[in-house]
Amino acid sequence: MPPLITFVARLSDGLPLVANTAPDAGTAVNQDHKNQAKDILRGLGGTRSAARMSIDTNNNLIFHYLLRDTLCYLTLTEQSYPKRLAFLYLEEIADAFLESLANDHGDRWREAVDTTARPYAFIKFEQVIQRKRKDFIDPTSRQNTTKLNEDLADIQSIMRTNINEVLNRGEKLENVSNISNNLVAESKKFKWGAKKLSWQAMTTSLMRANSISSIIPFRFKTGECMVTLEFNLF
Repeated sequence: MPPLITFVARLSDGLPLVANTAPDAGTAVNQDHKNQAKDILRGLGGTRSAARMSIDTNNNLIFHYLLRDTLCYLTLTEQSYPKRLAFLYLEEIADAFLESLANDHGDRWREAVDTTARPYAFIKFEQVIQRKRKDFIDPTSRQNTTKLNEDLADIQSIMRTNINEVLNRGEKLENVSNISNNLVAESKKFKWGAKKLSWQAMTTSLMRANSISSIIPFRFKTGECMVTLEFNLF
């Protein structure tokens, strides 16, 4: 069976730019798989993730993702589908998507990706995904066999993990983010308190200086003597 679902997303926040579900996926793919795909995409932002990874699910399906040029390309296949072919599929999707962006936006394609706020803003690219997916339906076809023979990638170097570990990592990253935000807020309070204490100390120092300098002499004569009195204003 060919790649079942395919996502192209912005790496920084996991925003889906385009997605495709194989019409012949049947009951193999459900909403839970799509939600897992979105969780994986959101969890990759802001982390030092592997450029390629395979993620096992709990029902004989496996996610594969590829990171390139601030974008993430993700697909879901059966575990029996050749891993190298899955990544060759993602490579071709990445090449075609970047070419499409360059044709539409020229050198400013990164700006177009970074500034879009609407999910699936590049949905017209889905037609390209559909055509590419058809090319990878049969792993034993002459075309795909040739691709595998010509592929020099070291498949053993691709990291592999479990979907539960990935989703748990996303929760931990969210907790770390919350802790970081709290520390920033506390540091701002401490900074303001330090400024306040510094201002109070400076004010007290000035008042003491004025107290020392604000002495007014007053002189008067009494008989043959000159008497001097000094008055402190503080």
